[in-house]
Amino acid sequence: MTECQRAFRDALGRFASGVTVVTGLLPNETPVGMTVSAFCSLSLSPPLVLICLDKSTSALESYLDGRWFVVNILGEAQEDLASAFAEVDADRFAGLTYETWDSGCPILCNCLANLECATEAVYPGGDHLIVVGRVARSRWAKDVRPLLHYGGAFAGLADKT
Repeated sequence: MTECQRAFRDALGRFASGVTVVTGLLPNETPVGMTVSAFCSLSLSPPLVLICLDKSTSALESYLDGRWFVVNILGEAQEDLASAFAEVDADRFAGLTYETWDSGCPILCNCLANLECATEAVYPGGDHLIVVGRVARSRWAKDVRPLLHYGGAFAGLADKT
């Protein structure tokens, strides 16, 4: 990484973001998933979100055109889950309980929110792909606080005083 790239990365690390685990299925129905911080809402009508995935992501085909994926927005108590899904070559689903909805993709339990999405479009974005998903189903928890990522570490919301 060049000095300029490091400075850019460090500057972007000053932007607090939510933490998600994006799950999907391989063509043989094997569940896959990874921690993703590049996620945002795109449109209310139709309901669209976007995720950005590194082009070198393993199982990248699981999230591309014609496929389904789930954005699991993590709560502050799910730091271990975020870390597990960020590990390279880990068996991320070992011992993990999850449910499925219409797509069959894993829906992680006890999240702040879950969004089941059909891949609508994929666009190039430098060393990443921008994946647009049409939200087919969603749920959210009323009393769960978000897990945040800031400055290269996990964080939570500060309580108002």
